[in-house]
Amino acid sequence: MFLAEWRAQGRVGQPRTVAIVDDRLREQYLLPEFLLAQRFFERNGLKAWVVDPEQLRFAEGRLVFEDQAVDLVYNRLVDFALSESGHEPLREAYMAGAVVLTPNPRNHALLADKRNLALLCDPGAASRWAITSSQRQSLAAVPATVMVTADNANQLWAARKRYFFKPAAGHGGKAVYRGDKITRGVWEDIRQGGYIAQAFAAPRERRIRVDGKIQSLKLDMRLYTYAGSPLLMAARVYQGQTTNFRTPGGGFAPVFVI
Repeated sequence: MFLAEWRAQGRVGQPRTVAIVDDRLREQYLLPEFLLAQRFFERNGLKAWVVDPEQLRFAEGRLVFEDQAVDLVYNRLVDFALSESGHEPLREAYMAGAVVLTPNPRNHALLADKRNLALLCDPGAASRWAITSSQRQSLAAVPATVMVTADNANQLWAARKRYFFKPAAGHGGKAVYRGDKITRGVWEDIRQGGYIAQAFAAPRERRIRVDGKIQSLKLDMRLYTYAGSPLLMAARVYQGQTTNFRTPGGGFAPVFVI
């Protein structure tokens, strides 16, 4: 996958150095995963570092870490547009084409921005695309989604119990609200824009033994893919409004296909 991204961004051969980048590394729940990725790159002959973006510099047309040029960045930031303070060197290098960044702002805009859901659930739009009937049928499973605008804000407030409200560029359940839990104060922020309203789809539940007691935990499924091909299936089990790693007995769970 990394070599495919390398070539897709106009490079030949293969990278020599890679930086795995995220903010406040020692606070990251998935830091062990970053270290596994570092070892993976090293086993394949690359020099690899796990770094904070503020440790990078863009100088003389190169992205640099400790005076060594960085060829490829494995981007784990959740600042998808690279617009936050401290991310300027990475943004400048990406905009200049000086580094292969994956995933990058273009990837997010095309594939992960939640505003796309309003288009994907629109049968009128789907009818104009060169897709198969099976693909069109799959899109029918996308819960009805609309952008929150000044024109529809009052209507959405009245029907809020039927919706989840999510920031278009959000992640990890942050600033996500179930409609029947929203206060007037929160709603004033949402109606300013940058949010989608998605029809509420009740999660399935599984009964799990936690510390000797049977509890019902909510469940969702994740299918990780690259270039249209599946890589891994996993489940998340949790309690609360959104998925999280704080629920005792929750977190990632394996999926068995029978």
